[in-house]
Amino acid sequence: MHASLLFARTLCGHYSNRDQAQQDPAKFAHINIYFVPLPWDVFKAPGFYSEQSYDHDPWRPYRQGVHRLRRQTDHLHIVENYGLSQPERVAGAPQHPALLNEIQSDKLTSRCGCAMHFHTIENGSYQGEVEPGKQCKVPRDGRLTYLISEVNVNQTHWTSRDRGFDPETDELVWGSEHGMLYFSRIASLGNHLNESWLAGLDD
Repeated sequence: MHASLLFARTLCGHYSNRDQAQQDPAKFAHINIYFVPLPWDVFKAPGFYSEQSYDHDPWRPYRQGVHRLRRQTDHLHIVENYGLSQPERVAGAPQHPALLNEIQSDKLTSRCGCAMHFHTIENGSYQGEVEPGKQCKVPRDGRLTYLISEVNVNQTHWTSRDRGFDPETDELVWGSEHGMLYFSRIASLGNHLNESWLAGLDD
């Protein structure tokens, strides 16, 4: 199987940290993460839509993104990040895929410096981090910070941690105080993808 196709099939899924939240609800909220493949026509290349929401409020996700897949090598997959001009129009798309038709590439804003670099640890297992350079800027509570994002994903689990640091002092400003978030895969959402979906992939 093409290395990028295996990566895409692995990434696409519904993930939940229900077990972690139930074991320690004072520290961890119950969160759902979705990565779903986009219709090829959005980018004329492979892409994804992502959504993160609290389990008690699924129709108001606190994070949404659109992503274009690039392949550098069989061992490095770059996932570019874009913002939506009207994210509320596609909220709930993992449950209602027709909403993905609202996404148009000319209405997306590139999140410069925020691409994720996923390195292959072994087939079907990947370690991701935001691209180097401290250029993924995130405002938080009136302060501008740079994002450090860590992700590990495989066929059964997703673990992640996002933290924001001061650009001048590298001081931690925000982020999980209690360590990584641990998610289990609830459903795979990319098993139908085939190599034709990779057409136009930038090697």
